[in-house]
Amino acid sequence: MKILLIWALSVLTGCTGIPEGLKAVDGFDINRYLGTWYEIARLDHRFERGLEKISATYTLREDGGVDVLNKGWDVKASEWQQAQGKAYFVEQPDQGRLKVSFFGPFYGGYNIIELDKNYAYSMVTGPDRSYFWILSRTPQLPEADLQALLERAKALGFATEQLIFVRHD
Repeated sequence: MKILLIWALSVLTGCTGIPEGLKAVDGFDINRYLGTWYEIARLDHRFERGLEKISATYTLREDGGVDVLNKGWDVKASEWQQAQGKAYFVEQPDQGRLKVSFFGPFYGGYNIIELDKNYAYSMVTGPDRSYFWILSRTPQLPEADLQALLERAKALGFATEQLIFVRHD
């Protein structure tokens, strides 16, 4: 639980911006994005250290927002850790820019900067380039898709050599 608390607190200290020079996807459809996404790769942050089998599940809220359930297997403790949050659009609902909160009124940026036309995979960044995730609808991403995303991420200025690849077995 401590890891998830740190994770949530780190979101509190962030902001809802998007890194300079990047743009969130247009033509975004939240209904197609709902459901479970598996974390394929990420940049290191304390709130996910020691976790494997990481996933995020998104469901609609009655107030028009999105409920967020992040879940990961804590290897040392041999137990599941999870954090429940909520998200709302920063600008237009057809743009992949949301703000996410795990505590009260404090929000961090959730910017979808790459999205497969079939919503099979995505790349997400926070308010700066130190936050980065590659997500997939399945626990494994086809190698060709992964390589293309890694090349794109590198071209956008992300430290791809520092990525952690998440185990789901």
